[in-house]
This record gives sequence, C-alpha cells and structure tokens, in this order.
Amino acid sequence: MKAEYINPFLESASIVLEQMINVRPSTGELGIKDVKFVEKYIWIQIGLTGQMQGDIVFGLHENVALKLVSAMMGGYAISEMDDMSKSAISELGNMISGNASTILYNQGVRVDITPPVVVQSVANTGLKPKKALTIPLIMDGIGELDIQVLLT
Repeated sequence: MKAEYINPFLESASIVLEQMINVRPSTGELGIKDVKFVEKYIWIQIGLTGQMQGDIVFGLHENVALKLVSAMMGGYAISEMDDMSKSAISELGNMISGNASTILYNQGVRVDITPPVVVQSVANTGLKPKKALTIPLIMDGIGELDIQVLLT
C-alpha cells in the first residue's frame, strides 16, 4: 500500500475542515494499522471504485462527532447523534471524499465514490478488521478524525 493513496484525502480533509469549522487540523503519525471498529465511535464509510478499489473510512469518537457537528452548525450545541447530526457528519465525509476524487482525477487517477454510510455500531459496518493506511487529523479544541484507506 502506497502512502500517496492517502494524501489526496488528507489534503481534502484539511481544506474542508478549515472551511467548515474554521480550524486548521494538524496531522498525526502515518502508519499501517489493524483497523478495529470500536464502540462509541462514528464511522463514515465511503466506497471507492475505478482505478482505486476499496473503502475510505473516517472514524471519530462520538464526543468528537458532536463537537464537529456543533461547529459545522455555527456553534449550536448538539447533545446527541440524531438524524440531523448523522446527516451533517455524513455530508462532511462526502465533501472530503468528493474533493479527494477531484484531486486524484487531476493526478490521472479515475475514481468514483459511493454515497456515505454512517455507522454507529461495530456490527453494522460490514467491514472485517484488516490492515489500512491510516492517519489521524488533530483538530484543536475538537479532537481527532482518523482517515483510513482500505484498498483491495
């Protein structure tokens, strides 16, 4: 697995987060990890088709998701991941992945994305734990958003 596969998603996530919540995230340590879906996390799963096949999965703790959605809604306090919150976090994943697919296209890589699926339960992901290229984005005052690229 090549590190350059995650770079368009990292670049896109940084741009989208800065535009949406006015925070410039910093990057954590890039690595290959066993992805383990844990409880109390929100997972945004987007399929990749075309010249890149697999999934991009954004993972964040529920508390981080609530802070992120609150920031996206102009500071309105969010206390639970209701349908509106899930829709907002889903759209965030969609915007990041859509922008990343444009970056990839400009690099000569044709890739399409599937609609995002927001998952709050490990049993519902449909993904088996496996190795992924992963990097956390650290947002001051909000928390971490893990970007995980699982290519087949």
